Amino acid sequence: MDEIKKAIIPVAGLGTRFLPLSKSVPKELWPLVDKPVVQYIIEEAKDSGIKEIIFVIKPRDKALANYYKNSPELEKILKDRKKDRILEDVKKLDDLLGEISFSYVAQNKPLGDGHAVLQAAKKVKKDEPVACMFADDVVYSKVPCILQLGKIFKTCQKPVIAMHKLPKEKLHSYGIAEVEKIANRHYKIRKIIEKPEPEKAPSDLAIVGKYILSPEVFSYLKKAKTGFKGEIILAETFERMLKDGKLIYGYEFEGKWLECGNKLEWLKSNMFLGLNHPQFGQELRKFLKESI
Repeated sequence: MDEIKKAIIPVAGLGTRFLPLSKSVPKELWPLVDKPVVQYIIEEAKDSGIKEIIFVIKPRDKALANYYKNSPELEKILKDRKKDRILEDVKKLDDLLGEISFSYVAQNKPLGDGHAVLQAAKKVKKDEPVACMFADDVVYSKVPCILQLGKIFKTCQKPVIAMHKLPKEKLHSYGIAEVEKIANRHYKIRKIIEKPEPEKAPSDLAIVGKYILSPEVFSYLKKAKTGFKGEIILAETFERMLKDGKLIYGYEFEGKWLECGNKLEWLKSNMFLGLNHPQFGQELRKFLKESI
C-alpha cells in the first residue's frame, strides 16, 4: 500500500459561485495566469509520482476531454507561422499527456463531494490507496502537496488530510480540525467541525481539498447515508470513521494555499501567481506600482 499511483479529481460541481461565467466555461478550466486551474492540479499529481488520473465529471461534459486532446492540425499551423513560443507551450501540454493516463466517470446528479469520489471506486482496486485532489485548491510549494501527504501515508498507512493554518476571522468559512500533535506539522485528527464560530473553533487548522484515501474510506462511503441536504459529504464520512475509532491523520503542508473556490479568492490567486510568474512577473509588478 506504499505507492500512490492513482488520483481522483472531482470536477462535477455546478460552479454556482462563478455564475453566470460558469454556465459556459467549467470553473476547472478557468485560467490561473496562463493555464487552467486543473492543469496545476494535474502537474502536482505528475510531480508526486501519479501515473493515472480519474476525473469525475458531469454527464456528457466533454470540455475537459477536449482541452486535453492532441491538436496536430493546430501544431502544424503554429509551426508554419513560426509561432515557436506558443508551439512550445502546446507541446508541454502534449508531453504532460504522454506521462499520465486519464479516465472519466460521471456523477449523474450533484449529490455531494463524497458521492463524487465514490463514483471513481470502480476504477480503484480494493486494496489500493489513492490521492484525491479538488480543483478548488492549488498549492504553491517546492515539494508537491500530494507528495508531502504521501510521505506521511507511507509511515501510518491511514487516511491523510491536508491542513493549513488560518487567522481566527476566517475559520467560520471552513472545516476545522480538532487535533493531537504527533510531530512537526503532523497531527492525529480527533474531530472535524464544519464552519464553527471563531471562538468555538477547536484549532486554527483548516481542511484543504487534498487527501490520501485508504481503501477503508471507500468502504465507509459505500455505506454512507445522505445528510439533511440530500448529499454524501466527505468530511461527514471522515467524522463517522473517527466516531468508530478509526485513525485519520492531518498534515500541515509546506507551501502557500491558493484558493479558487469563489471569484475573490480566484482573483487573489491570479494576482499572486502572476506577480511570481517567471515571464510576466516583473512587468506585472511594475504595472501594479504604477497603478496604485
